[in-house]
Amino acid sequence: MFDLKTKVLVVDDMLTMRKTVIKMMKEWGYTDIHEAKDGEEAWTKTQEGGFGLIISDWNMPNLSGLEFLKKVRSDATFAKLPFVLVTAEAEPQFVAEAIRVGVDQYVVKPFTKESLRMKLESAYKKCSMRMSA
Repeated sequence: MFDLKTKVLVVDDMLTMRKTVIKMMKEWGYTDIHEAKDGEEAWTKTQEGGFGLIISDWNMPNLSGLEFLKKVRSDATFAKLPFVLVTAEAEPQFVAEAIRVGVDQYVVKPFTKESLRMKLESAYKKCSMRMSA
C-alpha cells in the first residue's frame, strides 16, 4: 500500500463523494490529503507538486477526469504519478479508453471501503513495478 504520509489529491465535483473518499483514507491512516472540485483545479494543484497519488472522478465540469489524466500523463514531470479513476461508467469502452490513456486503476461507483482499498493496493503494485523499470 502507499505510504501513509503520501500526499494524496482527491478530485470530485461532488463534495459528498470527496468527503467519503477522504474519510476512508483518514480511517486507513493517511494524513496528507488534499481535494479539488474539478479537473482544472486539480491540474493547478498537481503543478504545485508533491503529490504521490491522485484519486479522481471521471465526470466533472470544466475538465473531466479523463482529460485531467491525459494532461498528467503528457507532462514528463507527472507522467508516472499514480492515478486512480472513480466513475459510474462501467461500460467496456470507457474502461478501455482509461487504460489506453494510462490509468493505474479504475473504481466503479458505488464502491465499498474494502473495494477501494483493494484498487489502491493494486495501483500501488502496478506503480511500484513501473518506477523500478
